[in-house]
Amino acid sequence: MAKKIGILIGPDYEDLEVWYPKLRLEEAGFETALAGLGEASYRGKHGYPCAVDGHVRDLDPNELAGILAPGGWAPDKIRRERAALDCVRAVYEAGGLVATICHGPWVLISAGVVRGHTLTSTPGIRDDVENAGATWVDEPVVTDGTIVSSRVPKDLPAFARAMLGVLS
Repeated sequence: MAKKIGILIGPDYEDLEVWYPKLRLEEAGFETALAGLGEASYRGKHGYPCAVDGHVRDLDPNELAGILAPGGWAPDKIRRERAALDCVRAVYEAGGLVATICHGPWVLISAGVVRGHTLTSTPGIRDDVENAGATWVDEPVVTDGTIVSSRVPKDLPAFARAMLGVLS
């Protein structure tokens, strides 16, 4: 089984929603790959720098056990990158983990993988989730098949446990 998780990074990512899951996944024995949109590094919403491992187009979905779309404002840029959407869709179709938090579901929506699923997110994009054909609920974490979603940074402990549950 693949032991690598792709983490999608862009400008103004939500700092905790990248670093907390990255470290928890690595603690559990997974390799993480921070995949960006072409810059060598990005600053988070709270100023934390993130050097990326490569471009999202370099992620091979066949080598991934899962993919993570964190929140912040980065998902608004990431969802415009065809390679990111193709990778999310391929991981989803292969039955891998597709994890998302906060505004991250925008990426899943643009990849066309939420219809018929139940998700949570920041309440600010509830309409987007529902208009894409998913059921939105206000819960700390939702696992629907291999899609794991959470709302905000305070939900990260439950989010990490749910991701690891899908990966086990």
